[in-house]
Amino acid sequence: MNALQQQGSELRSKAKELALSALKKYPEGHKNGKGIRQAEIFRLCGLDWGDYAKAFSSQQQFWVVALLRELEAEGAVEQIRESGPWRLK
Repeated sequence: MNALQQQGSELRSKAKELALSALKKYPEGHKNGKGIRQAEIFRLCGLDWGDYAKAFSSQQQFWVVALLRELEAEGAVEQIRESGPWRLK
């Protein structure tokens, strides 16, 4: 793994920590809570760059899907229903 890949790996780990912190901070994100939408998790974590040409805020949040799916595979979070909100598991 080269230095850039290492930095990217560290960045992804930090982003996962941010997402878990957001879910822990708000009761909706707790186990048995109603859940928090993916876009809201994205914004709560401060990952939104704002709207730019060909990079609107609504498009930027899609990489968070992989982050949440990875946390799901690790057993840390669950999606309440298909296309639904997320919460701690």
